[in-house]
Amino acid sequence: MFYRTTVLSNGVTVITERMEAVRSVSLGIWFRVGSRDEEPQQLGLSHFMEHMMFKGTPSRDAVAISREFDAMGAELNAFTSKEYTCYYARFIDEHIDKATEILSDMVVNSLFEQSAIDSEREVVIEEIARSEDTPDDHVFDLFTQAIFPSHQLGEPILGTREIVGAFNHDDCQGYLSRHYHAGNCTVVASGNVDHDAVVALCEKHLTALRAGERNARGAVDEHNRLNFSFLKKRDVEQAHLLYGMPGIPLGDDDRFAGALLDTALGGGMSSRLFQEIREKRGLAYAVFATTSPYLNAAQFGIYVGTRPSNLEEVVELVRQELATVLEAGLDADELARNKEFVAGQLVLSMESTRNHMTRLGKSSVSDLEILTTKELLGRYRAVTLEDIERVAQRIFSQTPTLAIISPLETEALEDAFGYLL
Repeated sequence: MFYRTTVLSNGVTVITERMEAVRSVSLGIWFRVGSRDEEPQQLGLSHFMEHMMFKGTPSRDAVAISREFDAMGAELNAFTSKEYTCYYARFIDEHIDKATEILSDMVVNSLFEQSAIDSEREVVIEEIARSEDTPDDHVFDLFTQAIFPSHQLGEPILGTREIVGAFNHDDCQGYLSRHYHAGNCTVVASGNVDHDAVVALCEKHLTALRAGERNARGAVDEHNRLNFSFLKKRDVEQAHLLYGMPGIPLGDDDRFAGALLDTALGGGMSSRLFQEIREKRGLAYAVFATTSPYLNAAQFGIYVGTRPSNLEEVVELVRQELATVLEAGLDADELARNKEFVAGQLVLSMESTRNHMTRLGKSSVSDLEILTTKELLGRYRAVTLEDIERVAQRIFSQTPTLAIISPLETEALEDAFGYLL
């Protein structure tokens, strides 16, 4: 096996992957908690907690945390998704003891001082404002809310101004107690590492995490999704469109065929929609297909940025292309070409210790089988034309959902696209 796993006595999972040809290490402390786990009054708290972990512990303040990582020549960062949060660093192998100690101190001993919360709330509110002022980002939030209108997956990861603006010390401390425990924690180190040494460091620095049960990931009802989600913004020159429907969830056996179908439709410069909408007709600069997979749910979408006057033509081109794939699938040459494209991108991505760490961590906290690069390539190359046809039927036979940000009136958009229902 290309990686090693040890579960500590308190339940923390430690995974390492040794890469002897490098001097760097990517170390991530993952928690199986994200915006999916928030209560209505907690929207944005998972992401806010990520920010607050950098604001100080009893042994070092925020400036000291930054200076100590800078002194190692290290990269320090974190990210929050709908289902997990990761705190990570990338550094030279000789600094693994110090880096592990500081990251552990951050996630175990953060103070959540009210003064730091008060200032950081304003930072996150500015982040929310920036997202809302970036229509090619914000349209994804509209689309997700329409796909999951009654589930936490539909809520924005950043939360809302009103809720974030009220967070306090007790909110952070309560969220820490509920979700930041050993059962939700996985530590991953990729690079020039020794497994036993990493386990010893985790035993030293993470034993304070209490035992606990992993956060559940229940079924998601997508049958009440909305068909339209329109936002009128008169200050935008482009219309920003997402056209899609529920997709292939994480861990589903069809995910490899689904990824190839995404790529064939809008994953590269030779993809069908890129060629048809941008190259042949000049209707857009950005056009791509994407799937956002979660446990027990997913959303497939096609994004296009175009002038408002082109919206109807673009939507019809997307509809026709999906109908064509639904009826005829892909041809053998097209499938073979996209397999090699995906394979090439995968192999190139594996030259980074951070990407290795991210793949292992995401798989662990998401209950996914951990596959070698060779095994992943085998899964993609085993996809058949019949697999593509089956997945196209699963996805494209559904009634679409449209999310649009444009200067056009909502009523006009509903009239223009009502035929899709």
